[in-house]
Amino acid sequence: MQEVYERPKVEMQRDMDLIRDLLVNIAEDSRFDGTRWFSPNKADDFGVTNHSVEEVAYHLTLLIEAEYLDGKAGMGVPAISRLTWDGHEFLDNIRDTSVWEKTKERLQGIPGVALSVVAAIAEAEIKKRLGLTP
Repeated sequence: MQEVYERPKVEMQRDMDLIRDLLVNIAEDSRFDGTRWFSPNKADDFGVTNHSVEEVAYHLTLLIEAEYLDGKAGMGVPAISRLTWDGHEFLDNIRDTSVWEKTKERLQGIPGVALSVVAAIAEAEIKKRLGLTP
């Protein structure tokens, strides 16, 4: 008889603040140096205290799919090894709290935005601060 494995169904909405928090926490954690794989048993394994482990796992999977994290996603909780080049690039554009707040301010009133748009707005904000745009 074939066994069927099911993941618990959890309704999720993409949370850009959680995505930023995960990227910041992973970048600052020396465990994520690419030499091993790490899966969360609880949300605070990734420095997150205001979300469930299911929410963290869902967002880690999204970051793997977006190729911002080197990881393995499948059944259960994903395993993470490190940030990718694109993950570092995106994080560098949103790491500064004031840039992140300005980015979110510009997105207010828009119900859903692609991660690439968030990245473009953050990059535009940085260019503006550096005087690279008129």
